[in-house]
Amino acid sequence: MREIVHLQIGQCGNQIGSKFWEVISDEHGIDAAGIYEGDSSLQLDRINVYFNEAHGTSGKYVPRALLVDLEPGTMDSVRGSRIGALFRPDNFIHGEIDKKKKNTCSYIQ
Repeated sequence: MREIVHLQIGQCGNQIGSKFWEVISDEHGIDAAGIYEGDSSLQLDRINVYFNEAHGTSGKYVPRALLVDLEPGTMDSVRGSRIGALFRPDNFIHGEIDKKKKNTCSYIQ
């Protein structure tokens, strides 16, 4: 079986990735809460490529993804979006950077 881990890094990566999950969820018949509501067995045929079935719940699917950003604002916008409930809380990785450290990071790079 083929499995893909989807990495979304930075603001742009997370915005594009959110659209990606909206499209993939629609194609596989997954609603915004991760519940299968499709009408074709073909939608479930390769669902495990992108989704894990949540433990302890039958029929709830969670994206196999890591969402990464240095600032929590991007993560908050994904969590508050239409598909925010699709992800597990541990899918989100973000840091806290104040303005002094951010300028230093930009200068060093």
